[in-house]
Amino acid sequence: MKSFYITTAIDYVNGSPHLGHAYEKVLTDVIARFRRLMGDQVHFLTGTDEHGQKVQQSARKRGIPPQQLCDEVSAEFRALCAKLNISNDDFIRTTEERHKKVVRAVLQQLFDKGEIYKAEYRGFYSTRQEQFLQEKDRLPDGSWPEIYGEVTEIVEPNYFFKLRAYQDWLVEFLRGHENFIFPRYRQKQVLEFLKEPLNDLCISRPRERLEWGIPLPFDENYVTYVWFDALINYYSAVVDKPGIWPATFHVIGKDILMPPHAVYWPIMLHAAGLALPQGLLAHGWWMTSGAKMSKSTGNALNPLDLVDEFGVDAFRYFLIREMNVGQDSDFTREQFLARYNSDLANDLGNLINRTLNMTNRFGGAQVPAAEVAEEPEREVHALWDKTRDEALTLCEGFQFHAALERTFIFIKSINAYIEKRAPWKLGKSVEAADQALLRTSLATMAEALRLAAALLRAVMPATTDKINSVLGYTPGAVWREELNWGNRLVGAKVAESLVLFPRPAPTPPAVGNKPAGPKS
Repeated sequence: MKSFYITTAIDYVNGSPHLGHAYEKVLTDVIARFRRLMGDQVHFLTGTDEHGQKVQQSARKRGIPPQQLCDEVSAEFRALCAKLNISNDDFIRTTEERHKKVVRAVLQQLFDKGEIYKAEYRGFYSTRQEQFLQEKDRLPDGSWPEIYGEVTEIVEPNYFFKLRAYQDWLVEFLRGHENFIFPRYRQKQVLEFLKEPLNDLCISRPRERLEWGIPLPFDENYVTYVWFDALINYYSAVVDKPGIWPATFHVIGKDILMPPHAVYWPIMLHAAGLALPQGLLAHGWWMTSGAKMSKSTGNALNPLDLVDEFGVDAFRYFLIREMNVGQDSDFTREQFLARYNSDLANDLGNLINRTLNMTNRFGGAQVPAAEVAEEPEREVHALWDKTRDEALTLCEGFQFHAALERTFIFIKSINAYIEKRAPWKLGKSVEAADQALLRTSLATMAEALRLAAALLRAVMPATTDKINSVLGYTPGAVWREELNWGNRLVGAKVAESLVLFPRPAPTPPAVGNKPAGPKS
């Protein structure tokens, strides 16, 4: 088995989960599940980032210890994972001793090598982003972008990591590893960024200003900067698990690609003598009316509301079907409902109900064997082979939205096949040839549904399990073999019905509203 270690970004505990967090979890889960199905030994990590000035300030506002705040919000992210059926193998918190121990060890190693030094810092500091700023970060009118919030000027001694010394190495590394960042155009953006000289990275905060952090092992009067703490979680979570490091992919939002993950992280690892990850996958943002969804703008959706209303697999399907990995995408309730009604209720739901209903009516609730293979059946078999091969290739390249599109084209084709064969008409005939066609059509419908469900497993695992259950089928251990057309269902006892995607009730008009009458 090939090792496949995948991580999400760890979520900052200064706020509750929103749609962006849910998408990153689901996307990473789909990748992890797909790789497991392909036979890899997967280790999937997620967790929470729990240190820093914003956590300290938020806890003080509420009059509670920072650890209590971290415990409360971290529990919300754990609950999100459970609600979304996320198959993570580990959940790390940066306040755990296993993490703090590794952070301090890495810091001490770099300090002993002379990679960290002390100097006076004079500059501007963004509390919201917990980072120092430069003049080039200002807008043309001299003001600071809104993303930085309140910016103050600070003069204080601090510790610095020799980031600049590794700039040329990083440029050469990226040029030699063209697929390090997905999508590839993001890597070109990083190389453009690296045309400007890097500054050494300030990695500390005085404890008199920030107490809530990991103390530097070589100077207890300072705590480590949040990025030098948070990024190391990917390593600290598996340092005692042989054969897992390095990571295969870090899945992150595009907003934290540069510089934290594309500049700081590879240089930190290289300086510490640790292997770099195989790659970074930077996904896009969910937008509404052209603006990024976020808590600060007040347009963020609570993902759990939609899960409670429509089920977890419908929600997972929409996220993966609607967004091309790496690009931005719009999210509205109207778009969700359109996809839900068209793809899930109409196409897949209809195929499930027709298959079960007709197998009960005309097959005694048992899947018969196919007896003929005429042009309609040959078309279905050929389309399946094409669909399977294309979908697997697309999933290998993270193009899950396109793989789902191909899968649902196949599902639509089966509904069209049913219309062509019309089992309800064949069932009325006493002709032997028609009865053979009837049994063939029932077998074809059931097998096509089984195969489509198998291809949906990584995205809609609960739905796949339910479909297999009503088909009276237990999949084999080797998923790739499950994707071959065959006669596995012959003789299987099917259920009477299954309603997976009930249509939502129409929203009633507001009380007191009446339809407008005709104009006089």
